[in-house]
Amino acid sequence: MTDLDVAAPAAVDKHRPFERIFLTGGSGFVGRNLIRHFVAGGAEITALARSDRSADLVRMLGAVPCKGDILDDGLAAAMTGCDALVHAAADTNHGPATDRQRLVNEGGTRNVLGAARSAGIRKAIHLSTESVLATGRPLVNVDETAPLPRRPAGGYSRSKAAAERIALANNASGFAVVVLRPRFVWGRDDTTALPALIDAARSGKLAWIGGGTYLTSTTHIANLCAAVELALANARGGTVYFIADEAPVQFRDFVSALLETQGLAPPEKSIPRPVVRTIAGIGDLLAAVTGGRIVPPLTLQSYAASAVEISLDIGKAQRELGYAPVISRDQGLDELRSAQHR
Repeated sequence: MTDLDVAAPAAVDKHRPFERIFLTGGSGFVGRNLIRHFVAGGAEITALARSDRSADLVRMLGAVPCKGDILDDGLAAAMTGCDALVHAAADTNHGPATDRQRLVNEGGTRNVLGAARSAGIRKAIHLSTESVLATGRPLVNVDETAPLPRRPAGGYSRSKAAAERIALANNASGFAVVVLRPRFVWGRDDTTALPALIDAARSGKLAWIGGGTYLTSTTHIANLCAAVELALANARGGTVYFIADEAPVQFRDFVSALLETQGLAPPEKSIPRPVVRTIAGIGDLLAAVTGGRIVPPLTLQSYAASAVEISLDIGKAQRELGYAPVISRDQGLDELRSAQHR
C-alpha cells in the first residue's frame, strides 16, 4: 500500500443504482476517498482534475480523469454518459471572505449543477458542511430544521450556504439533488484538518479555547463515503442530511487523541473564550478595512469552527437513508496510529 491508501471500510449492503459517477474535487481528501470507495464497488468514476498532477493522481486511484475546472464551459459534454454527480469541490478557506471563494463555491456550484442537468444526469449529491449554520454561537444537537442564519460567521459559511440554495434550486423531476452536511471530516490521508493541527502543535501555537471541553460532532471519511452511497440509493431529491460519527465527543479529547496518533503530546495551555472572540472580531475588522491586505491570525469563521459546541442530530439520515457509521471513532484512531508506525 502507498501513503495514499486507506483501509477499506465495511461495505454498504445496498444495490448501487448509479454506476457511472462524475466527481468534482477528485484529487482532494474527500474526493480521493470517494474514488477508492466507489471503484472498489465496481462503479466507473470520471473525476474532474485541474492539473496534470491531479489527473495522474485520480488515474492512479482508478478514476478516469477529465482535465478542467468547475467554472469551465462545456462540462455538460464531459458528463455525458454519467448517471450521477457528486460535487465535492469547494474553497474551504476559513480566513477572510474573498471574491475567489464566492466564485468557486457559488459560481462553481451553479455551473456544475447546470451542466449535470443538461447532460441528463439523474441524481446529484452536493457535499456541504455544518458551517452553513455557523455564527460563532454554539450549535447544540442541531437538526436539519434549523434555518440558515442571516449573519453567518464568515465567507466560507456564507458562500457554502449560497451554494446549498443554488444546488437545491436545481432539484427537479428527473434530476434529484441531495445535500449532505458532514462536520469535522477526518481519517487517514487527511490533507486538511490533521496537518493544520500538527503544525500548530509543533509550533506551540495550539491552545484550548475555554478549556476545550465543549462537544463536537466528527465525521470519519469512511462514514462520509458510506453516506454518499446511501444518499445515491435512498435519498429523495430536495433533501438535506447531517452526517456524523457516533455520539459527539469533547473537542479537547478528540483533538488530543488525533495528536497522540501522530506521536505528539496535546497542549496544556488554555485561553479564555472572550479573549479569543475579541481577537477574531478585530481580525475580521482589519481584513475588511484594509481590503484584505492584512491577513489576521484568527477570524470569526475559524473561531466558529473550533471554539464552541457543534453537535449534530443525525436521526434524519438514520431514518431515511439507513445511515449508520461503518467505522467507529476508536477504529479510526487505531487506523491513524497504524499508519504512523508503518
